[in-house]
Amino acid sequence: MADAALKPTASATPSKSQLAYEFLRERIDDGRYVSGYRLVLGQIASELAISVVPVREAIRRLEAEGLVTFEKNVGAQVALLQDTEYAFTMQTLALIEGAATQLSAPLLTADQVRRAREVNAEMIASLDRFVPHRFTQLNQQFHSVLFEQCPNPHILDLVHRGWNRLTVLRDSTFSFVPGRARESVEEHEHILTLIESGAEPLEIELAARRHRLATLEAFQAYQSEHTHTH
Repeated sequence: MADAALKPTASATPSKSQLAYEFLRERIDDGRYVSGYRLVLGQIASELAISVVPVREAIRRLEAEGLVTFEKNVGAQVALLQDTEYAFTMQTLALIEGAATQLSAPLLTADQVRRAREVNAEMIASLDRFVPHRFTQLNQQFHSVLFEQCPNPHILDLVHRGWNRLTVLRDSTFSFVPGRARESVEEHEHILTLIESGAEPLEIELAARRHRLATLEAFQAYQSEHTHTH
């Protein structure tokens, strides 16, 4: 009987772990927990009124997604994406997101293309009163419409991992290079036109790839100017 009484508590653990995961993920996503932020297990557990076990599970999950790093004697912290790490992530994402977009293209419905256009229109409308964080959220929504139909689950998983890795730097990109935002929405329109006109798969893939790399190049140009002026 004693064992039976313990079972409900054990089965409740995954939901507490999920709660902790969502709590941490939301704060990493919206920039409250910035790159390098220390994640103190006891503090998070007491904030959520749960034990440290589910918090540890949530942190392991975030570590697997590349959003958190764990070092001996330092503990868990929000991943530090250095410039080279950012460049590698963007280069990889350019290849795999390009492939995912190309594979998705013939499977997109007219409604989905319309949805992508609506999101892009909202991005264009936001350019005059530019809020990088909001623009970035819309940017992810736009690209999700274009790649989520990818029939290859391995490629789709890699795309999700790439976006997860960018989470801690995502806001920064458009903050540093707001001029890139205007070019970005024009490139979105070009990709949609290619999809609608039933362009060659490789043409769609290369357009999506160049689009991603152009953001990286704009960021690198900013970095090099910034370095030279100091």
